[in-house]
Amino acid sequence: MTDASPDAPAPALRAARLAAHGLQGDGFASPADAVERLVCLQAQDLAAAKWVLGARVPGTDEASIDAAIESRALLRSWPMRGTLHFVAPAMLRPILRLTSARLFQRAAKTRRDEGIDDDVLAAARRVAVRELEGGRAATRDELQAAWSAAGIEVAGQRGYHLIWHLANEGLICCGPVETRARQRFVLLDEWSPARTDEPEDVDEILARLFTGYARGHGPVSVRDFAWWSGLTLTQARAAREAAGDAVVEFDAERLVAADAAPHRGDPSGRFVLAPFDEYFLGYGDRSAFCSPDDALRVVPGKNGLFLPILVADGEVVGTWRRSPARRGATGVEVAPFRTGLEVEEFRPAFERWAEFWQTGLGEITRA
Repeated sequence: MTDASPDAPAPALRAARLAAHGLQGDGFASPADAVERLVCLQAQDLAAAKWVLGARVPGTDEASIDAAIESRALLRSWPMRGTLHFVAPAMLRPILRLTSARLFQRAAKTRRDEGIDDDVLAAARRVAVRELEGGRAATRDELQAAWSAAGIEVAGQRGYHLIWHLANEGLICCGPVETRARQRFVLLDEWSPARTDEPEDVDEILARLFTGYARGHGPVSVRDFAWWSGLTLTQARAAREAAGDAVVEFDAERLVAADAAPHRGDPSGRFVLAPFDEYFLGYGDRSAFCSPDDALRVVPGKNGLFLPILVADGEVVGTWRRSPARRGATGVEVAPFRTGLEVEEFRPAFERWAEFWQTGLGEITRA
């Protein structure tokens, strides 16, 4: 627990969150430990999600994350909010029990518009099993080609929706790494068989999910949890009740896991984080670390595309982007949110980023 008062100031909140995320302190021992702590982290952009882990696990590189994927230490599928996440293996099926029915309900219009009925889904399911069983894997194009050959139309968004639906059923998931930004699909039960430690009771699933979220993202509010999980506010309140004394008050609104390591002191450090990083994305209310005006710069045009961010002492202070590699080095261009930001203070963080991607760090310039 922290020493925060009932009206905890923003610096105390930021310091506690940096520690929960493994950003302030020693970080996590492995990619699996990071995912176990965060429970789920958004991974619609596979390359970006690799750096989300790399920023939290000292000494890793891209190959370390690929190895964790190949060893089934973490899974990538669509457990929450209708988008891809890295998830702890023991929690994928339990989370789908909570989320899939609502996601299918929300996707009903898409199914109608695309002409996807129960017969089409059954046929797609049979073909997927035929193509993947026995430990085989297929790319998205290969899977859609098999459906097309079987007379199942995949034009437009239809093929993608079939993949999404079968993943939300728990039939398939992402498996072997194909490229830096893509994985092949596999049968979930073959790639990562059900484990004995998977919670089955709904209240137990809710409790573990809320407690895990509070441990890896805390301090958090019930509304933050509803945003992050994609569950209803009623379900989020039930999750908080189910968690019981496994979570404790941080301030008047927010909670932390009771077994979270104490954190004292001010937020500190300079971090270069990925687009869609959980430090920004994982909360419904981001006002403690990013002003509304600056948040619009992170998501320009409110189009759902999040830019990579610069974080100083827990505050989001700018965005950045990589430049084309030249002579074995990759430069970066930073866009500070205010004048006076010393970009050279971020050089060690950018050097760590370059090390992760096995490239040299080129020039750091201002936009």
